[in-house]
Amino acid sequence: MLITGGAGFIGSNLADRLASGGHRVVVYDALSRAGVDTNLEWLKREHGDRIEAVVADVRDAARLGDATASAKAVFHMAAQVAVTTSLIDPLDDFTTNVVGTLNLLEAVRTRAPTTPVIFASTNKVYGDLLDLDFERDGDTYRPVDAEINAHGISEARPLDFHTPYGVSKGAADQYVLDYARSFGLKTAVLRMSCIYGRRQMGTEDQGWVAHFLIRALERKPITLYGDGYQVRDILDVSDAVAAYLAAWHNIDAVSGTAFNLGGGAANAVSLRNLIAHIEELIGRKVDVSYSGWRAGDQRYFVADTRKAEQVLGLGARVDWRIGVAHLAQWLAEARSLDWHATLSEAAA
Repeated sequence: MLITGGAGFIGSNLADRLASGGHRVVVYDALSRAGVDTNLEWLKREHGDRIEAVVADVRDAARLGDATASAKAVFHMAAQVAVTTSLIDPLDDFTTNVVGTLNLLEAVRTRAPTTPVIFASTNKVYGDLLDLDFERDGDTYRPVDAEINAHGISEARPLDFHTPYGVSKGAADQYVLDYARSFGLKTAVLRMSCIYGRRQMGTEDQGWVAHFLIRALERKPITLYGDGYQVRDILDVSDAVAAYLAAWHNIDAVSGTAFNLGGGAANAVSLRNLIAHIEELIGRKVDVSYSGWRAGDQRYFVADTRKAEQVLGLGARVDWRIGVAHLAQWLAEARSLDWHATLSEAAA
């Protein structure tokens, strides 16, 4: 099993699940993101020789081709993942996300044409959604449209790429789907909303759920960009991994298909909602400041997950309150923070 970006947050969780099931997993990763080397070390400790590391960039077509040749399935997670970084260096963003993806597709087409490819896309392919009307409801925005308010944004939504990151991931998304149409490859796309969970190295630019928790646990301030009423549906990484495996197991039926993947309406939460929950968990207020809206930021994105649930047979998802509490526990332990003492302070 080949996982590009396999030392990253979702990739390492997927590698863990596959290796636990007896598969040999090739973790192909440039290790360019801070902290992911610790994920790789953890995978090796947990699974020994079931984990093979290839430290290389997806822009290295020769190395990627060699790793692809004998793969039973490919999960393509490797990417430049931050909107802010794409605005600073759009060329690097393009070569990583578009050229890297094309390198992979060509490797599969020429060397392993029956191997399934499952691609990690993003909700950013739908743009900023500013054509939709929203209204304030307490601490959240909600769509005026009753259907969207009830179920979220579906795959029928027209694509509308914003920011270099949105363009590069959107282009890669479309290449993956077209290689199914044009060349008969077995490909599927999962357009992810906000995924959170263990092994997430959250920063201000990417991985905001973990970032908020890390700042709160370390008693540091949090900056909200915009007004904090923006809404996302957040999904525990264990549920995301289950969806990737379901797409692989059902690839003959779903090849050439894109699915929205997120927590759905039941796990929709605003930034303010999340901070309030964190304050309950740690027993004290969090220092919050505000700054201007960032480019391409959506006031609201909740994935309509009915298609994925029906076609892929996905089960019930982890409730966001429980999942965030579990992540807080893991982050406290991973960073040697005394979680129990923090709760004791709150009780006192």
